Amino acid sequence: MTSAKRLRIAVAGGGLLGRLAAWRLALGGADVSLFEAGELQRPAGACWAAAGMISPLSELVHSPMEIYHMGLQSLALWSGWIAELEQTTGTAVRYRRNGSIVVAHQRDSSQLDQFRQDLAAVLGDTAAAELQPLDAEQICGLEPDLQHFTRGIFLPNEADIDNRHLLQLVLAELQRLGVHLEDKTPVECEPGAVLLRQGRERRGFDLVVDCRGMGARELARDLRGVRGEVLVVDTREVCFGRPVRLMHPRYKLYAVSKPDGTTVIGATEIESEDLSPISLRSSMELCSALYALNPAFAEARILESNVNLRPAVPDNLPFVRAGEGLIQANGLFRHGYLCGPALVCRLLEAVRETTESVVVQ
Repeated sequence: MTSAKRLRIAVAGGGLLGRLAAWRLALGGADVSLFEAGELQRPAGACWAAAGMISPLSELVHSPMEIYHMGLQSLALWSGWIAELEQTTGTAVRYRRNGSIVVAHQRDSSQLDQFRQDLAAVLGDTAAAELQPLDAEQICGLEPDLQHFTRGIFLPNEADIDNRHLLQLVLAELQRLGVHLEDKTPVECEPGAVLLRQGRERRGFDLVVDCRGMGARELARDLRGVRGEVLVVDTREVCFGRPVRLMHPRYKLYAVSKPDGTTVIGATEIESEDLSPISLRSSMELCSALYALNPAFAEARILESNVNLRPAVPDNLPFVRAGEGLIQANGLFRHGYLCGPALVCRLLEAVRETTESVVVQ
């Protein structure tokens, strides 16, 4: 960022979007302050509980085409941003671009067929390269721990990231860049200022960037929360080299193995803003589906059960809304790691437009 005056920017919300925005703004030369209502070391919400999948194809059937294009843009951005992080931190980012696998049991094979047909209809001429059918031998070659499945689909152009490791590395980079970090500090946002809820202190800035997710409802009144439930289990018996999705009539389970021996499992969203603990029914369905992927999961230990609300608007598309002194970026729904970098680019463009004399890198 080049300017006669260093721009003072407040970023509200220390989740994935807020951290990425603060990072890119600080790299551009802005004087950035990051406010988080919870703890920056372990943020609450979907960014910490998520599986970290970057899966534009898997989401294409049930999401608008714009999500797919934002996902492709984010895949390209992740590669460059991760290289930057690795160079400055001296730490390898746990990022895999090994594709993903979709499987179904024989009795649910129609679900797999429908998924492939729907994707092929949208992809058109590129379907042959993007969708690779798998037989039992091919599945086993990619994922030996899925040896009892006879049919599947390989989506080679997908990725996943160890989200908790990434959040910690970005936090360390923010500290290195001199970003002012304030956790356990809930704020309200207004043009050119944040109001600290504790003490009612008002702090002025040249620009406020609101990335608070569900915390921003007083400004983004069309936001709704969509409940997500995940389990984290520990086992050394099963380890997948890429995200695995299981097609089922009632739910679409995903399982993502992490480098520490844990596996994150979850299913589709629930249209509810209930934040009560995970239900017995949900736990049983998740565990039984995981056991169906590989019986060795029966001896896995449940380390965590997490419930969070994903911020979404009626069209389920993320948005950037810019006004004088205030920019809102929100609505990532279940697409945080898929669309986050692309949304940050839109946010940076809004900063360029609203601050005129500065150039954001």
